[in-house]
Amino acid sequence: MSETIEAGWTLETVQQLKAMAQEGIPPSVMSLKLKRPVTAIHAKLAELGITPAAGA
Repeated sequence: MSETIEAGWTLETVQQLKAMAQEGIPPSVMSLKLKRPVTAIHAKLAELGITPAAGA
């Protein structure tokens, strides 16, 4: 019953990602804030069924 969701994505990090997506923050900025590669941000957003904001 770990909070880790594959490859270091914690529940808290996923919640932050979702919140930023809802605010319209571009994946490039999410990448900097979460200290993850842009490709990882895009992959997680796609996995969650979230369309990223323009400006990546």
